[in-house]
Amino acid sequence: AVEKYSKAQGRTAVSFNPTDLVCCRTLQGHSGKVYSLDWTPEKNWIVSASQDGRLIVWNALTSQKTHAIKLHCPWVMTCAFAPNGQSVACGGLDSACSIFNLSSQADRDGNMPVSRVLTGHKGYVSSCQYVPDQETRLITGSGDQTCVLWDVTTGQRISIFGGEFPSGHTADVLSLSINSLNTNMFISGSCDTTVRLWDLRIASRAVRTYHGHEGDINSVKFFPDGQRFGTGSDDGTCRLFDMRTGHQLQVYNREPDRNDNELPIVTSVAFSISGRLLFAGYSNGDCYVWDTLLAEMVLNLGTLQNSHEGRISCLGLSSDGSALCTGSWDKNLKIWAFSGHRKIV
Repeated sequence: AVEKYSKAQGRTAVSFNPTDLVCCRTLQGHSGKVYSLDWTPEKNWIVSASQDGRLIVWNALTSQKTHAIKLHCPWVMTCAFAPNGQSVACGGLDSACSIFNLSSQADRDGNMPVSRVLTGHKGYVSSCQYVPDQETRLITGSGDQTCVLWDVTTGQRISIFGGEFPSGHTADVLSLSINSLNTNMFISGSCDTTVRLWDLRIASRAVRTYHGHEGDINSVKFFPDGQRFGTGSDDGTCRLFDMRTGHQLQVYNREPDRNDNELPIVTSVAFSISGRLLFAGYSNGDCYVWDTLLAEMVLNLGTLQNSHEGRISCLGLSSDGSALCTGSWDKNLKIWAFSGHRKIV
């Protein structure tokens, strides 16, 4: 749809040289697969969660580890920074979301006290995100098919999205994204192959349901304009949807690997600041940079020097858009920066 129009207008794909986006740092320190990462909204810090049962907070500019938090439940699946960068949240197979205040003192064994545990989900916590500019509000997505809005200060559930209500998801929720331009709205992606749009003020029903994928939706992310969003799925595709009309605007479809008819699954998606680029992590270690307008792959980070040696499990862009961080089952995180004259598009 978009691509046909763009090509008719004579638009050409963003051109990339292999040296335009370079791996400038490898963050080594986890002893197990990296499952999740998040940047601070302000500083250049990253929190990562791993199969090794630890959260590590990194300074992305120096590669220095500022915190290493040993979790009570090692089966962690997701992590997030608070908007002020002073706390981190994580969740996983214990069906809870734990909050750590980074200014609290760790004991001799490196154990940091949990400042709050949010309990109430009846299934694993797959995703968590703080409401932008609200330290006290956090949303979780869960294998119990619901999302929950929490008051972090009291540990109480404010609202439950889905569950008993007929318009909720009918399978595990795997991912969520809050609209940074209208923070009352968020989307959730699920194993039921749909995305649902929710309004924090109306928990009783989903505002809209989006169809099109043919497999679990592993990752959802709002487009910078807040009017569209991107998805990544087990069906091997990324898609772009219009939030208001529900139309599927674009499909980002890769060719099957030569030796294999199976498409690698999409594990994670993120947009550049302008939205012109879509970064997609795949289960085979590829990380495609898609031109969102023309649906053309302009670069595969998986073929560059210093690329990951395992599944890309998570990725995210720094708040100023100047760097991309990828996390992998190879236990490492990598920082990719746009080099020299290339500013972020």
